[in-house]
Amino acid sequence: MSTKPIAKGQEPKRAKGHIRVAAILEAGVELFSEKGFDATTMTEIAARSGTAIASLYRFFPTKESVAEALLMNYVEHALQSLAELASQAHGMTPSALASAFVDFSLALQSRRQFAINLVDVAGASESRRQQFRKAMVDGIEAALREVIPALSAAKSKAVAVTLLNVFKGLGRISEETPATQRVLVAETKDMVRLYLAALEA
Repeated sequence: MSTKPIAKGQEPKRAKGHIRVAAILEAGVELFSEKGFDATTMTEIAARSGTAIASLYRFFPTKESVAEALLMNYVEHALQSLAELASQAHGMTPSALASAFVDFSLALQSRRQFAINLVDVAGASESRRQQFRKAMVDGIEAALREVIPALSAAKSKAVAVTLLNVFKGLGRISEETPATQRVLVAETKDMVRLYLAALEA
């Protein structure tokens, strides 16, 4: 079975394409954050990213498609980060897992509100939202099973859903003063720590 050789120059072109797409998406993040989705134009995205307008439309035919790509980037980042946490959970104590869960949630907060704002813009369907939610619950469950293997399937799912909603509650933490944020983080870690410790008992 023969393999079609890669045309000379194809790989560099592909790499340049990835770099250009990354620049476009970064420009989209900046402009949507600064001006809002409705006020941002494709011409501004092209200028900010240093991309010719014709090239921009080749990669992204509409402004909504830029928003869709940014939303998918957030989803992929969140799920990958959670998968990494689950893979490292073996051998953790409930206390360590509680701290890791809260740190994971906080690391996503800067991106989360931006992603939420894009959901309706990108036309994300309810089924897609539910798929993302299920993937998050599954990831939390995977980490829980590594640390508390005695949990039944039904219980681990219930705990995962509970924790996901606790972490969503941290979404507005940025509205608080730095001192209050530190207190809230510490209190949340203590709450989750006690919750997981009780499950292990």
